Amino acid sequence: MRIVIETVKPEDQRYPTAGDWYYEDDGTLVIKVNEATNWRYPILVALHELVEVQLCRHHGITQHVVDEFDMGEGKDLDEPGEDARAPYFLEHKLATMVELWMAKELGVEWSSYDNWCGWSCIDHKDYPKAE
Repeated sequence: MRIVIETVKPEDQRYPTAGDWYYEDDGTLVIKVNEATNWRYPILVALHELVEVQLCRHHGITQHVVDEFDMGEGKDLDEPGEDARAPYFLEHKLATMVELWMAKELGVEWSSYDNWCGWSCIDHKDYPKAE
C-alpha cells in the first residue's frame, strides 16, 4: 500500500475542505491537507483523514460513497462528516476523537484549531493565520 500525505493551498483541494482523501487509479491513497503556519494543524488534519479513511475501508464505505455525500447532499454543510446522515458519520466521529487526543498532546487549543479548519477551506484572501 502506498500512502501520500501532502499540504496544499486551499484552492488546490477537490472541494472546499481542510482535508481530503481519495484513491488514485493505481491504488495510492492520497491525503491532502491545507497549508498552515502552525505545523501542528496540518498534522492533526492528516491524522484525522488517515484514521477516517482506514475506518471507512474496514467498514466497507467506499470513496465513491463518501465523495457523493461530501460533494452532493453535504456540500453546503460546514462539516459534512458531522451530519448524522453522512454514510461515514461514525468513522468521522472516531477520527475526531483521535484528533482531539493528539491536539491535547501537542498543546493545541481546540477552538483555535477548529476555527482555522473552518476558515482554511473558504476561498478567502484573509483567512486567519494559525497561531
